[in-house]
Amino acid sequence: MKVALLVALAAATVVPASSVRFLESRQTSAGGFAERGEAPSPQLTAWAALGLRAAGSEPSGAAGYLAAHEPELRSATDVALGVLGTHAAGGDPARLLGRLHRLERRSGAIGPLVNSTVWAVIALRQEGERVPPRTVRYLLAHQSRNGGWAWSAGGEPDSNDTAAAIEALRAAGVRASAKSITRGLRSLRRFQNRDGGFELTPGRGSDTQSTAWAIQAFVAAGRSPGRAAFAYLGRLRRRDGSYRYSARYVTTPVWVTAQVLPALARKPFPLR
Repeated sequence: MKVALLVALAAATVVPASSVRFLESRQTSAGGFAERGEAPSPQLTAWAALGLRAAGSEPSGAAGYLAAHEPELRSATDVALGVLGTHAAGGDPARLLGRLHRLERRSGAIGPLVNSTVWAVIALRQEGERVPPRTVRYLLAHQSRNGGWAWSAGGEPDSNDTAAAIEALRAAGVRASAKSITRGLRSLRRFQNRDGGFELTPGRGSDTQSTAWAIQAFVAAGRSPGRAAFAYLGRLRRRDGSYRYSARYVTTPVWVTAQVLPALARKPFPLR
């Protein structure tokens, strides 16, 4: 029944061609991606590559740009993002992957944060590498009492880190029926509002990126996110194909749109 429901909903969910065209239009001659009036960055380029790859498009030239700008990826989370973006763009992330391995700690953490560990796990699995058991234990140990995950140890859980942690654990081989996944999804559902969207933290209000992350987490666990979340995203699409950050704000449309496309394509991270 769950499989049939997911297939039916997937068939009804289409990545708008205008959104793909909008994202493609923001690639510069150097291969990087930029918001209007700003310089390109490897972080935004990695997100754009992931969004386009999920939608079935490969940004020509992005891999070369990312290779040339690897030194700008300094944090552990950015290095993991670089691995993912380079892979999505058709490049070789070997150097970045080596940097990621050097950030592994005895505790199981990769980098200094829960967030960096989550993204490192996703990056390792994108490259087909085994996740150390102690890293899986580290993530499970940092699940909060309410079932969510925070950016850092001891912090307040938020929807984005909770969703990404669920994707990471599923990618690392934790069963969809596991208690940690079930509790995580239950916690994530508490961030959903009456408008169908999900919010980053309680009381903040729904936003497009948090809604996209939540959709990916439910898909990763083989559960339906529900039609309301997709309907929320549909209402926030603009005429040019880009997506508003929220009903109130339009900001960083390239970044926002890049993160929406994998959710519309019903593809959690790591991309397959």
